[in-house]
Amino acid sequence: MDRIIVRGGRRLEGTVPVAGAKNAALPLMCASLLSDRPVTLRNVPHLGDIATLAGLLGHLGVAVGFDGHDPGGGHAGRVMTLTAGRIADTTAPYDMVRKMRASVLVLGPLVARCGAAKVSLPGGCAIGTRPVDLHVKALQALGAEVTLEGGYIHARAPAGLRAGEIVFPLVSVGATETALLAAAATEGTTRIVNAAREPEVQDLCRLLVAMGARIEGIGTAALSVEGRAALGGAVHDIVPDRIEAGTFAIAAAITGGDLTLAGASADDLRTLASTLKATGATVEAVAAGLRVVGPARPRGVDVMTEPFPGFPTDLQAQYMALMCVAEGASMITETIFENRFMHVPELARMGARITVHGGTALVRGVAGLRGAPVMATDLRASVSLVLAGLAAEGETVVNRVYHLDRGYEHLEAKLAAVGAEIVRMREAA
Repeated sequence: MDRIIVRGGRRLEGTVPVAGAKNAALPLMCASLLSDRPVTLRNVPHLGDIATLAGLLGHLGVAVGFDGHDPGGGHAGRVMTLTAGRIADTTAPYDMVRKMRASVLVLGPLVARCGAAKVSLPGGCAIGTRPVDLHVKALQALGAEVTLEGGYIHARAPAGLRAGEIVFPLVSVGATETALLAAAATEGTTRIVNAAREPEVQDLCRLLVAMGARIEGIGTAALSVEGRAALGGAVHDIVPDRIEAGTFAIAAAITGGDLTLAGASADDLRTLASTLKATGATVEAVAAGLRVVGPARPRGVDVMTEPFPGFPTDLQAQYMALMCVAEGASMITETIFENRFMHVPELARMGARITVHGGTALVRGVAGLRGAPVMATDLRASVSLVLAGLAAEGETVVNRVYHLDRGYEHLEAKLAAVGAEIVRMREAA
């Protein structure tokens, strides 16, 4: 497997381009199943998860093109056109779904358009149970019959879905996206109560509106969706990846650097920005995006992960790496996923002082970390180890970096371009 080798102690300085958001692109791709007309997405990131979902959609009958090239030829591009002229299969098999949780998002569109779907229970990072019960309840509220058999979700609506009210007992981004995808292609008006408000959910709403649905309340917890049985095509620009931008913001802070995050949205990162300011960093909106200047040494500041606009769970591991070298102590409380501290033992190998009690980690900052061989356990944990390596003395070797390729576009090249001493060692054929 590939490894990333980082030699720490280099101050990062310059401009980093922020890619399109992976977590927006995936549900947008699934929306193509709702129409027989082309859906063109621009600012598509070059990521493993994008290729995985493109393969699944191709299996279902969607023609997927990247910049006019056949994606099977390896020519990834920033413009993707998806055309679901005819659905060839309504089954998403285990071998194609097990790699990525977002694959479950084909469920709602298939039921809405075809009246039936069989989707394997999904995989992805091992950061918690992340059940599909809220996805199921959303479809049941629209009249679907849903059962779990043999590791598959079977959903049936032979007479079609019917508009209704979906009330979520807790906020779920994925379940909100399933509800939106199904409701947009269902005649009548559906209300979604306690909906997720994340920028990626808002981006999906905007695409569905461009395809012909009417959605009120975008950006709030109460959505009203007036669906249409036949949606059209659209051309859509994917929002910048706030998690990638946040990762580079923390990279600036942990190295005492000065980075401009080109294309980043200050509004989407307002909670992280206020937190970084409290640690001593300077964060300001500029014409190009967002500029972050790190302090000589950050101060310890407590955080708790929450649904948007709270502190993102997808930045918790990166922020913990920053707190490892902070002055004083900090409490980091994870409320979204119950198993998202797997990076803690690896950070400890580098000299970090972290004590975990249930969903809370007490981080006592140290004067400096030391490079060490470490093992990536999931996507965000992987990049937290790279960030720690940037601040550490000596060489850090991050193993199992295939996780990184699922969510970060050309990470080592972007970091090297702003001063990091970082290389990827590829596995021999």
